[in-house]
Amino acid sequence: MKDIQSQCCSPDEVVFGPDFHQSLYCHLLCGLIYSDEVHQVFSTFAHSLVHAFQTFEEVWEDLCADIRDGVLSEKVTAPSIREAVMKILKPNPELAESIRRKCMGLSNWYGVIPALWPNAKYVYGIMTGSMEPYLKKLRHYAGHLPLISADYGASEGWVGANINPTLPPEQVTYAVLPQTGYFEFIPLEKPKGQESENSASIHYIESDPVGLTEVKIGKIYEVVITTFGGLYRYRLGDIVKVAGFHNSTPELQFICRRSLVLSINIDKNTEKDLQLAVEEAGKLLEAEKLEIVDFTSFVEKSSDPGRYVIFWELSSDASEDVLRSCANCLDLAFVDAGYMGSRKIRTIGPLELRILKKGTFEEILDYFLSLGGAVSQFKTPRFVNPLNVKVLQILSRNTTKSYFSTAYGL
Repeated sequence: MKDIQSQCCSPDEVVFGPDFHQSLYCHLLCGLIYSDEVHQVFSTFAHSLVHAFQTFEEVWEDLCADIRDGVLSEKVTAPSIREAVMKILKPNPELAESIRRKCMGLSNWYGVIPALWPNAKYVYGIMTGSMEPYLKKLRHYAGHLPLISADYGASEGWVGANINPTLPPEQVTYAVLPQTGYFEFIPLEKPKGQESENSASIHYIESDPVGLTEVKIGKIYEVVITTFGGLYRYRLGDIVKVAGFHNSTPELQFICRRSLVLSINIDKNTEKDLQLAVEEAGKLLEAEKLEIVDFTSFVEKSSDPGRYVIFWELSSDASEDVLRSCANCLDLAFVDAGYMGSRKIRTIGPLELRILKKGTFEEILDYFLSLGGAVSQFKTPRFVNPLNVKVLQILSRNTTKSYFSTAYGL
């Protein structure tokens, strides 16, 4: 297997360690020890890569000390991890000083990946769909290195291969792998009058499923898969657009997830709509040189009328005026006709923007891991279900400020 696998810097004890935070620290350490031999930097999701380098910003001096002295930090307590890492950790003052100089010479950590791993050719991971909000920060860390989007798969089965890996993630298409299952596609038509609306917020008109070779270029479909594992005509819930063909197999562009996220009455907003709204409001933070670390949402129905609640964790403090403007911008950025109409007649209340303490989403990740989840499967929930009491408690406990929109009047 070693002949066909990309080799990882970290020993298996680190990869399969009992504590995520200790494993991540040692991943970074092992990566630095073998810095000249690293040819790619990768993780399952773009989110994991961004999280790793946000952690690096906080612990780089400890890592330098470990390399300089050849002694592993006391914060790594898991015996299996300590034993494995100590076998490869030797005192190396020259490497430690080189890392220190490079880190001190960076401007706000721009290009940290090529600076510390000079032979790295690219950064690799799943970067489409719900991972798109992390691309800006990942590009900041990657500098001139290209971001290579991984193939198109799901827990239910593998769908397609990225056969043009040099394209930026936003333009990537996936050639369907016909041998991995039996694929069908449900044609989705936009109702008249909604042709120009965002694909995520439309209630589509469905037709009978068509086969792999019967799809049409430029048309939109939902993917249906029958697998060798026993799923029969399973609807993935992914909306894709046929961009072309590679030989006889279609090339798919991932558009969005179909499932609704935010809905109170006749309004319909999806994860993509939420992402676009957050991106629009986030532009107001750029002038303050701030960025959104992560975000999620909740529908507050305990009061009448109900309202959307958006949670933001920011890189630093923002002024009151800017955050009030952000709340208004978020409210106006939801352009679904049902939402806009309901806001105007006040059957949906003013959107609320809640600001969270630093480290809140780290706490949510820790909770996920405490349930036995794998970090490689973790995705920040873009919508928190009312039944998810524990996550709501974490968000509520860590809320520091709250701003209500005045975009549609008080």
